[in-house]
Amino acid sequence: MAIRTRARILTNRLQSMFLSSSFLHDHATSFGYKEVGEEEKSKLVGNVFSSVAPNYDLMNDLMSVGLHRLWKDRLVSKLAPFPGMKHLDVAGGTGDIAFRVLESINGVKRRALQDGLEDNSEDETRVFVCDINPAMLSVGKKHAIERGLGEAQSLVWVEGDAEALTFDDDSMDGYTIAFGIRNVTHIERALAEAYRVLKRGGRFLCLELSHVEVPVFKQIYDLYSFSIIPAIGEFVAGDRDSYQYLVESIRRFPSQEKFAQMIADARFQKVEYENLIGGVVAIHSGVKL
Repeated sequence: MAIRTRARILTNRLQSMFLSSSFLHDHATSFGYKEVGEEEKSKLVGNVFSSVAPNYDLMNDLMSVGLHRLWKDRLVSKLAPFPGMKHLDVAGGTGDIAFRVLESINGVKRRALQDGLEDNSEDETRVFVCDINPAMLSVGKKHAIERGLGEAQSLVWVEGDAEALTFDDDSMDGYTIAFGIRNVTHIERALAEAYRVLKRGGRFLCLELSHVEVPVFKQIYDLYSFSIIPAIGEFVAGDRDSYQYLVESIRRFPSQEKFAQMIADARFQKVEYENLIGGVVAIHSGVKL
């Protein structure tokens, strides 16, 4: 199993090297509304998140009027974490999802103790936070220390690429990605990696800003997105361009139905999605059977 896993990881890395080689230098992908080379997109997205990392939490609160906290709570509620699980949160550098997963698990433990049940899972629970951007991971580690989780064995920080994960096949009970998958260069490859690392019965959940179709609501949403959010970014973070990209990247992301089909194409079963706030946000889920 270990040999097959290492071979799979090596294959993924070779594929990534090939796709960024001179053979495909002319292939274009989207960076917001711009068409750029695939290799250039990775660098540009990295620059965006290095820039927004210091003000990421504040900007999330301002842009969503604090609603992102409820959306993340809903995501973790649908995950239904349990003691002893191995969970992977991708593009989760700030730790928002990982902390919620651990809090949920601790709640399950407390209820078990109240019911007189013995808990032997403390040393087995692992929540891995994987992010390609070291600046975002630094923010998350700082938050972990503030929460008293700086030395927690159950919380593991990993700098890594969603398209070429370094985790073993069939090693995770759960996989989440919140507001991150639209920033990867090859969504299909990220989904394939999610499927690979999940155990049979493991659950995939994705929280992502999505497409609003209700006409009046859509007009308001577009006005807010393209006029207000970049202005807030400029005023608060001194960075209008990064938030302009983030808004544009939402519009370039597939519709709820198309993304659900992409998840199914990655071999997940029981694929479904839940719209929140009129479709501003959607939670997609699937199971590896």
